Amino acid sequence: MMASHNLASKGFAFLYHMPRVKPVDHWVYPFRALFSTHIVGDEPILVRDFIHSALYDPKHGYFSQRSRSVGVLERSIKFNQLEGRQAYMKHLDKIYKDSDISWFTPVELFKIYEIGGGSGTCAKGIMDYIMLNAPPRIYNNMTYISVEISPSLAEKQRETVGEVRSHLSKFRVECRDAADKSGWGEVEQQQCWVIMLEVLDNLPHDLIYAKDQVSPWMEVWVEKQKERGTLEELYKPLQDSLIKQCFEIVDFDNSQKTQNRVISKAQSVWSKVFPKPRRCWLPTGCLKLLEVLHGVLPKMSLIASDFSYLPDVKVPGERAPLVSTKKDGSSSDYSSYLDAKGDADIFFPTDFLLLENIEHYCSGWQRPNKGESSKQGKKRRTIILDTSSFMEEFGLPSKTRTKDGYNPLLDDFKNTKFYLSVPTHNTK
Repeated sequence: MMASHNLASKGFAFLYHMPRVKPVDHWVYPFRALFSTHIVGDEPILVRDFIHSALYDPKHGYFSQRSRSVGVLERSIKFNQLEGRQAYMKHLDKIYKDSDISWFTPVELFKIYEIGGGSGTCAKGIMDYIMLNAPPRIYNNMTYISVEISPSLAEKQRETVGEVRSHLSKFRVECRDAADKSGWGEVEQQQCWVIMLEVLDNLPHDLIYAKDQVSPWMEVWVEKQKERGTLEELYKPLQDSLIKQCFEIVDFDNSQKTQNRVISKAQSVWSKVFPKPRRCWLPTGCLKLLEVLHGVLPKMSLIASDFSYLPDVKVPGERAPLVSTKKDGSSSDYSSYLDAKGDADIFFPTDFLLLENIEHYCSGWQRPNKGESSKQGKKRRTIILDTSSFMEEFGLPSKTRTKDGYNPLLDDFKNTKFYLSVPTHNTK
């Protein structure tokens, strides 16, 4: 996804209140939301379930109720007719204002032969390319399956791909959650490609909290306050299996940076003098999805691209998301994820080194709780590339160069990366 909004904070301010203690060893965090109460019922839910509902709920979710959240360009951009970066940005700004679209994927902007977005432009681009450039037998025997959770986007993909009639017999959309293993059926032992552009950033995350630098981490739940109609956070000891599993991988990643006792003791003293709450977002949705994919598609080759960082994020915490909404052509960013009420996109930065560790974990090679890796050797060969490096190697940058030499394909997208992963001979 390429965000089109102004990252300056215009969102709702937090409502600060003194925290209060509740029974059963959990606390209320002083962040409250006046909206989104339809997402949470009578019982508390985990943060990942709140985010999943805010984005994908069939009635209230951001992607479900906004069929125009993902855009399709009416015509290609003629880069060689633009003078330079200023002309390109002006043209791009006009596209967003005229279309009232929240964002376009990179493939929508450049119509390149790689991976696509929720509108189906990617699928059509890949199939067009294979039809025109590959031997006929490859095109005639190919199968392209899109797994899409949003019914409105699934329909849009069928329309886009259907613009070329011969594609329809080779393309199908399965409207379901890719992280639900039951939807995949039997294990597929054949080699295949799995393509995920700007998918990781919209996967549900969990949130953990510690009251200071040395206190134990606690998992965060969201609860509706019936008397006030607001949402509040609850803290409970780590008990959810997926959170604990992801925490082990993150903690294993951090443990690579050894820390001596002197530094540890200094931190303990410092935390007592200057206590500072800690908040950390865990990519549990990514972990769940990769576990499912490695289980049902063990010989897949994976291509993923996403944001490596997000500027001006107002939501607190390590790997915190940007929560952004757009209305009447103008964008604003919220200061709390609890403000999302189906009108806001919630997207996270991707820690690509952590992503690599998660995939090694899911492939069965690296298990942090065992303290060692499989003796069989790595099951995946992986590489992380800046978007400009990827495009120079695999794209057609000559097609996106403006008159003065500026090239948005290479010069922009500085906060995005590509992750490539293929099976090794150690995969049975």
